Amino acid sequence: MSNRIIIAGGGTGGHIFPAIAIANAIKKMEPQTEILFVGARGKMEMEKVPQAGYKIEGLDIAGFNRSSLIKNIGLPFKLVKSFLQVKKIFTAFKPTAAIGVGGYSSFPVLRYAQSKGIPTFIHESNSFAGKSNILLGKKATRIFVATDGMENFFPAGKIIISGNPVRSSITQATVSREEGIKFFGLDTAKKTVFAVGGSLGAKSINEAIAKHIDAFAKNDLQLIWQTGKTYAEQARTIAKGLPNVWVNDFINQMENAYAAADMVISRAGAMAIAELCVVQKPVLFVPFPFAAEDHQTVNAMNLVRKNAGIMIKDNEAAEKLVNTVVALIKDQHKQDELKQNIKALAIKDADIRVAGEVLKLISK
Repeated sequence: MSNRIIIAGGGTGGHIFPAIAIANAIKKMEPQTEILFVGARGKMEMEKVPQAGYKIEGLDIAGFNRSSLIKNIGLPFKLVKSFLQVKKIFTAFKPTAAIGVGGYSSFPVLRYAQSKGIPTFIHESNSFAGKSNILLGKKATRIFVATDGMENFFPAGKIIISGNPVRSSITQATVSREEGIKFFGLDTAKKTVFAVGGSLGAKSINEAIAKHIDAFAKNDLQLIWQTGKTYAEQARTIAKGLPNVWVNDFINQMENAYAAADMVISRAGAMAIAELCVVQKPVLFVPFPFAAEDHQTVNAMNLVRKNAGIMIKDNEAAEKLVNTVVALIKDQHKQDELKQNIKALAIKDADIRVAGEVLKLISK
């Protein structure tokens, strides 16, 4: 009998893209496997998963609202409702295993699977585990993690360091630096900085660049600037008439931007870090300070300690960001050191590692 696997979670690209990469790897290894995604209604996964060719069921669920306690009044009701929805999904689909990738829908799905004795697997992408994953980890069959030192959160015997699955358009990219720079209509003779704040943009990075935009031309640098939707218009106005600056709210072909870049300015989400390790670029991290449990700072510090990246705090970006960029671009020795050390952390086959282990354990 073929396996039937539920993959639960989402909320951000950082959860959804790895989940799809794992699903693709499972289908490649065992094409007859049936896969069903479970997500939270109204979240990004409800659109992205069907685009990738998979079926998804939505739960009526929300997380604990830290900023407004009044909004948590309906939470127990939503939790009960989501458990009833999960029960219905399980009765109809009859899964042989459940994989949780983080996000609201992971918890009720994996909790229910554990109560029925169905094997459960967790993929924890951050170097700081979330509370629900810590709870689920006690009864999980295996826990896949991105970095070492996760014994602080999970039972050591269940942990497998798999890394974070990175989309194949990046792991298998063959774009040269020259092709990347030409894609953005820039000058191949100039040093190029790529600033990216994730799919939604990063306020502090955008404002720091806007404030010191002239410093790029003064130092003979060019800039590829992904701003996110909210800052795009403002940035276009600021960059108007500057031949050394390319600006847009979103970049679909990230492999071109990475190829073009001599260095990168980035947030420190788990997936951004996984991609940056694969493309082996010197990085200046500006962690988003309001991520749950401040996990972006923990993620960035994990690399800083290994001399595989440098970091400045979000509230220091306005003053320090551009000066730090200019100093790093002029220091070839430091760039080489960072490249060498970040290269050592790259894992290109995380999706295969996770899929292989899941299939091995449930096919026993």
